[in-house]
Amino acid sequence: MQDLLLEYLPILIFLVIAIALAVVIVGASWLVTPQKPDSQKLLPYECGFNALSDSRRQFDVRFYLVAILFIIFDLEVAFLFPWAISLGKIGVFGFWSMMIFLGILTIGFIYEWKQGALEWE
Repeated sequence: MQDLLLEYLPILIFLVIAIALAVVIVGASWLVTPQKPDSQKLLPYECGFNALSDSRRQFDVRFYLVAILFIIFDLEVAFLFPWAISLGKIGVFGFWSMMIFLGILTIGFIYEWKQGALEWE
């Protein structure tokens, strides 16, 4: 039983070092940086409106559109990684099937570009 526990000792040492290093880095950054947010740092920057306002307030639907377009293209790019890894095994058929997929993706991108979905007016 003790031999089995000794096999886990390097993992325990690694976890202790990782946790200690994380605490030291976060603590050092907290000590070094000034904790005085000014008015520019408190401005909303992602959603375009004040985050602590009325929850029933209307806002522009373009935020949703940009988020959906990002998710669509981000997920489709994720298909390229396993394809690139297995390209040697799947051969010519796999290559041309991915080219068709990328062609359809490009047509969709051109369509939404022409429709003005990427314009922020």
